[in-house]
Formats: sequence, C-alpha cells, structure tokens
Amino acid sequence: MTTRLIALLHRLHRHMSDDRGDVPGWVLVAVMTAGLVTTLWVLADEQLTAVLGRAIGSVTQP
Repeated sequence: MTTRLIALLHRLHRHMSDDRGDVPGWVLVAVMTAGLVTTLWVLADEQLTAVLGRAIGSVTQP
C-alpha cells in the first residue's frame, strides 16, 4: 500500500511540475487579443471616435 501511495505521489508531482504548455497558451491569447484590438482600431477609428464624442457630449451637455 505504501509503495502504491509513493508511486502515485511521484506521478502527481511529476505532472504538477510539468508546466511547459501554460506559457505558450497565455502568450497566444495575449497576441491574438492585441491583434484583434489593433484590427478593430484601424477599421473603426472614425466611428469609435464619433461614438465617444457623442457620449461625452451627452454627459456634459444635457
């Protein structure tokens, strides 16, 4: 029983310490998010500026 427990703990520790897949995942998400934001900004800059201007104008001028 003790040998099985030690083997199980060893496998669990080895699995927990293998974090090589985590870094590329979050890097990919960050790069894709930056790409989407940049694309939207380039395509809809004038429209977004107009919407923001109207929103600010409606708050400052009743």
